[in-house]
Amino acid sequence: MVARQEMNQGSGAAGTPPEFTAAVAGLRAASFRPEVFCEEMPAPQRIAPYAAALSADVTVDDEVATGRLVLLHDPAGNDAWAGTFRCVAYCRAEIDHDLATDPLLTDVGWTWLTDALEAHGAEHVAVSGTVTKVVTESYGSMADEPGSAQLEIRASWTPVDPADIATHAEAWGELMCTAGGLEPVPDGIAVMPSRRGQRGG
Repeated sequence: MVARQEMNQGSGAAGTPPEFTAAVAGLRAASFRPEVFCEEMPAPQRIAPYAAALSADVTVDDEVATGRLVLLHDPAGNDAWAGTFRCVAYCRAEIDHDLATDPLLTDVGWTWLTDALEAHGAEHVAVSGTVTKVVTESYGSMADEPGSAQLEIRASWTPVDPADIATHAEAWGELMCTAGGLEPVPDGIAVMPSRRGQRGG
């Protein structure tokens, strides 16, 4: 897996902070389930001086979830982050149309994120985000088509230890798998990612 470093004009590789280089190495070291295909994507250039980004799809016969993870770094610090690093995650998954009417669905979706972070030991502070359910119904000449529903989770948090960023990436991967309806990996079973799940660059 490759994470591209995006830097403000005037910065060069020689000026990249070592802590950011180490954090990007952590992204590369993250391990995902075979159903997760993760690859590099262009990182935003105006949010922070340094950024790296990944995108991923979760596929079981068909695509069941997709997402993005952006790692931001501002050596000067950011009061809103309560630190110098910030993880920004997005996940979208198809859900059962009937499930979309559950009033607790968004609460459950948020719990998927917080539980994944806890399960992977991804210590963090200042977590925030939104959970949105999108329901589509068909009318007129399309009335016979079944409705559809999606759940979207947007969140950001500050890693306590940026050197341990792999655990945060793995939590994001688990979030997508859970949202996509995959059964959790049983305790004591090692995850063996396939080459498809981690493409070299």
